[in-house]
Amino acid sequence: MDKAAARQKFIGVFDQMVEELKEILISYKMPQTAIDWFVRNLDYNTPGGKLNRGLSVVDTYLILNKKTIEDLSEAEYKKVAILGWAIELLQAYFLVADDMMDQSKTRRGQSCWYLVEGVDNIAINDSFMLEGAIYILLKKHFRQDSYYVDLLDLFHEVTFQTELGQLLDLVTADENIVDLDKFSLEKHSFIVIFKTAYYSFYLPVALAMFMSGINDEKDLKQVRDVLIPLGEYFQIQDDYLDCFGTPEQIGKIGTDIKDNKCSWVVNQALLKVNKEQRQLLDDNYGKKDDESEARVKKLFHELNIQQTYEEYEESIVAKLREQISTIDESRGLKKEVLTAFLAKVYKRSK
Repeated sequence: MDKAAARQKFIGVFDQMVEELKEILISYKMPQTAIDWFVRNLDYNTPGGKLNRGLSVVDTYLILNKKTIEDLSEAEYKKVAILGWAIELLQAYFLVADDMMDQSKTRRGQSCWYLVEGVDNIAINDSFMLEGAIYILLKKHFRQDSYYVDLLDLFHEVTFQTELGQLLDLVTADENIVDLDKFSLEKHSFIVIFKTAYYSFYLPVALAMFMSGINDEKDLKQVRDVLIPLGEYFQIQDDYLDCFGTPEQIGKIGTDIKDNKCSWVVNQALLKVNKEQRQLLDDNYGKKDDESEARVKKLFHELNIQQTYEEYEESIVAKLREQISTIDESRGLKKEVLTAFLAKVYKRSK
């Protein structure tokens, strides 16, 4: 099955999932207006992105079990796809809340949910409902499975870790108060590992492992030890491309400089600047005008941040490949799961 067909099959499970959630609200005798609102919330916020996290659960499960999508029964495929959609619901919950905190205007090419006419602060409760839907679905589809509690623990732990990353991001990089003294590579590392790496890289693989019966802590540690630094590399690459990539390459116009982001790029610059260059950064970083942004970008070029990134990338990719080569596959874990993740990330910057 090609990628487009696999994606469509995955989306088909979302439609079934929405019907199941609707039925639960109907069983509670919720008024139709509230049911319609919840369905609209699900449809608007959940399936609109690339679905990489959700599809990664399916891909990982197939690799671990040496199967193709065609080999799976409908029931088996639906269960693994539900786990994928549970991550997409988690992502939707984070994004709806994140957009309100950041006062963002658009998300995935459409207005942020809280800016849709009539929504406003109801979006706060809507974000809670997106998260709540995860546990309703897990209970319905996995309550009888031996690994049910493992799934619950994993979602609770990763959700809290992501919220910790968001907290440090919010208190470090206030868009309205620029203070570069608050920035450091250590803070950047914590933010990206906790805000991105756990739920975007570790969670999809761990879910597929549990469903495949691969639950030894040694194996979970093996994948964590690769996927967390890989997730950090992904975000560093994202920070780099935000400044040095083209809109065609990254699918958006980079705004990290104007948004006062605690990015890897500015933290590298802070390590290299002299007194005059630091003053230029203080005067221009986090400003909303194009001229200030251009001055910062020019300084980044002068500081040779591109070469610093290329050296970092070469080093981290070699290190991760070496780690993957030593993975113990004796309990069912497959190196291919990790090489597939690394290949996807590495390909983005080429």
